[in-house]
Amino acid sequence: MAAGVGVLLTLTLAVWVNSGTASATQSSGTTLPAASAAVPVALSGIDLHDGMVLKDGDTYYLYGTRYACGFRWNTATPTNFCGFGVATAPSLAGPWSQITNLFDPNSIDPYNGRTWRDECTRNNNAGCFNPRMVQRSSDGVWILWFNSVADYADGPGRNSYNAMGCAGPAGPCGPGAGAHGSYNKPKIYTCVTNGDFGIFTDGTSAYLICTMTNQTLAMEKLDVWWTNGTGNVAGNGVTNIAGYTASEGPGAYFDSTSGKWVMTLNYDNCGYGSGCGLAYATAPSPLGPWTAPRNWGIAVDSKARATISWNSCGGQPRTVSVVDGVPYQIIDLWVPDANDDSRNQTNAGLLITPLVFRDPPNTPGVPWQPFEELRCYQPGSSATATTR
Repeated sequence: MAAGVGVLLTLTLAVWVNSGTASATQSSGTTLPAASAAVPVALSGIDLHDGMVLKDGDTYYLYGTRYACGFRWNTATPTNFCGFGVATAPSLAGPWSQITNLFDPNSIDPYNGRTWRDECTRNNNAGCFNPRMVQRSSDGVWILWFNSVADYADGPGRNSYNAMGCAGPAGPCGPGAGAHGSYNKPKIYTCVTNGDFGIFTDGTSAYLICTMTNQTLAMEKLDVWWTNGTGNVAGNGVTNIAGYTASEGPGAYFDSTSGKWVMTLNYDNCGYGSGCGLAYATAPSPLGPWTAPRNWGIAVDSKARATISWNSCGGQPRTVSVVDGVPYQIIDLWVPDANDDSRNQTNAGLLITPLVFRDPPNTPGVPWQPFEELRCYQPGSSATATTR
């Protein structure tokens, strides 16, 4: 599928039977957060992956990496970089618009002078992934972050990240894209790495959560422009978060009910997996200290009590997007291709499902469920519609 060409979207809306109000109530009368009343949405037939969703005004924006032009990850045979796309809709349930690219894959990477097609397919198709769109709180400018994996291999101290100023939430982004179109190769001090990442804000500042090359997690506060790190300042960088050692796909949000920051992640490295663990950690502030619930016993899985779901509804956790005040876990529903090696994911689906944090005390000897069960769908109550 060529960039910018409309696609036929098959939308499966997984309807969870719940109150339609902003909150739901347990039988005990305890009021639960708005996420309890939210419904999961499953999307198929849309070539946007490892991305995120946001709402601006009355419009929802879905972002992701595209595969349909022929990209195949980590192969010696030359392929193609299809770009990062965005689709819009009046609701999470759609209908979603045709996909447009946020910038031209044939345009030049100002950092090294290559085209983005060359940059994102060099080093055996190392790829470019994880488009993250944020709106800077100080002036409303939209900024696109993503990683180009091969940059990290260019030498000591290099990082894979890129930041572009955009004309708006639907782009275009980068040099020439209007008054705010720009490019910056971020100066990074803590997250000197090439892995999956997430960006979240506290309303004033922004923070980069990154997967290090040894699969641990780190975090770095961004500067006032949200385009560079500040890990060179004491206290602005955190490493070895919560003891996770095989991590991918981090994201974070503030849970107003508990007053805690909550981070979710793909627990146990699981590239293109069709069933990967989702775990969490919490902190009193964005820079921590981040902790995961302790487990007790002999020869136990140390993170078993921190696990939200063992198979993440049959997909791989990607990041967290807060939409309409509800934190949603973004899950890529990866599929094997004709060679059963999963390196082209044009046909993969997407699940956007609400997270409800219960925040129970970590007390052994009593039932333990730190989150409401992850909602994949309600058997017998799903509806399918075909939309453009």
